[in-house]
Amino acid sequence: MTLIDVGKKSPAFRLQDQDGKTHKLSDYAGNPVVLFFYPKDMTSGCTDEACQFQELMPRFKRSKAVVLAISILGTKSKKKFADKEGLEYPLLADDRVGEDGKPDPVVAKKYGVWVEKSMYGRRYMGIERTTYLIGADGKVARRWDKVKVPGHADEVLDAVKNL
Repeated sequence: MTLIDVGKKSPAFRLQDQDGKTHKLSDYAGNPVVLFFYPKDMTSGCTDEACQFQELMPRFKRSKAVVLAISILGTKSKKKFADKEGLEYPLLADDRVGEDGKPDPVVAKKYGVWVEKSMYGRRYMGIERTTYLIGADGKVARRWDKVKVPGHADEVLDAVKNL
């Protein structure tokens, strides 16, 4: 699937967080939602990004925005990551596995962030670091592609304030 364009309705989803609680996009209707996709729990870039959002949580809450993070590892990995880094927002597990035993995430595909990647000549499928800002109306208000971590959470917070 392709990335969701600004102004288009955000695809519905239902995923469990690090505590086993199920979250649906519709649970947050009427509030802005920051939905950031990250490649893997407990890697340096993903940890930096997650901690930047955690640092700004009081300000996101004042703006009535909900922050949700999604990656492909399961709820146990999410729990370990959240506990280690003190992350207090939902880390959602898009952890479906295909018949071949490889990750086959549902939500990452819906949002167009499950892509072919390459490292050291090896090709593999993975999540492209992407953030969506979903307006209170359920439509994409802003999208950041191929996110560079430094300063990203601040930029997203500024966009939330300008909704």
